[in-house]
Amino acid sequence: MEPSLAPSLLSERTRRRLAQVADCDPDFVAYDFSDDTAVAALGAAEVLLTFWGCPVLDEEVLAAAPRLRAVVHAAGTVKGHVTADCWERGITVSSAAAANALPVAEYTVAAILFSNKRILEVREAYRRVRTEHDWRAAFPEVGNYRRTVGIIGASRIGRRVVELLAPYALDIVVHDPYLSDAEAAHLGVRTVGLDELCETSDVISLHAPELPTTRHLLDRRRLGLMRDGATVINTSRGSLLDQASLTEELVAGRLHAVIDVTEPEVLPADSPLYDLPNVLLTPHYAGSFGNELQRMADSAVEEVARFAAGLPFAHPVSRTELEHTA
Repeated sequence: MEPSLAPSLLSERTRRRLAQVADCDPDFVAYDFSDDTAVAALGAAEVLLTFWGCPVLDEEVLAAAPRLRAVVHAAGTVKGHVTADCWERGITVSSAAAANALPVAEYTVAAILFSNKRILEVREAYRRVRTEHDWRAAFPEVGNYRRTVGIIGASRIGRRVVELLAPYALDIVVHDPYLSDAEAAHLGVRTVGLDELCETSDVISLHAPELPTTRHLLDRRRLGLMRDGATVINTSRGSLLDQASLTEELVAGRLHAVIDVTEPEVLPADSPLYDLPNVLLTPHYAGSFGNELQRMADSAVEEVARFAAGLPFAHPVSRTELEHTA
């Protein structure tokens, strides 16, 4: 991992727990696998505990790690470092994606509820008025009762969002080509085509993976299908949205947006999205931050403990799964 990230992930409690379940030096953090110390560690390693910034585990690195049997990733996607060479070696892989999904889902649920309540608009109006005002008359259509929420992607995060929305009187529709009717019934949602979802939803939340087939999933045409005043929430990847077309809609004031990911990841300083009153823009902030990193650390260490005990991973990652997930 990036050495600067180690203190945030590996708390004293985490280091103690790791030392209980594995023969390791909890103070040693490898980043450059060509370094002599790292090469020596690789030679003895049976499990790699990885995090953001882990170098690619290619054929050369694996050749230096003849005893390696597992990679336990204390974050979400493993696409950045787990290679075909790992799968061909029969190395098992685990990820803390389930732990990282929770704060993203919580952020999304808050965004959905605030969007239907028109919090950004009310805030701007209150700033202007600054006195007694008939707010019910000014915003007669706001509220979450029987609003339609469209979820694009029944991913781990998308499903968690659906679960967290269960207590609210919302109508939830989902578009996902991999979601079966039985799974949809179990989730308590109705499956629809993507165009219908765009036409009927008050809020649309993106939870699909970044794949060639999902690029600009919401393009100019589909954005044009959305109701006036509808909200787009993106906590997935910036590439899923046609950002230029969305920006036009937002500048015109026809749509609203909660945007946590963009393309490029940091927008140019002159982007109107920073200042528009109908946009909540955050810097890829929905995922694990602060003490939420400890949830991922706990998940990863428990996976190491399961491996040491000869048990299967609780959160395995398969090669086929990566073909259509983040």
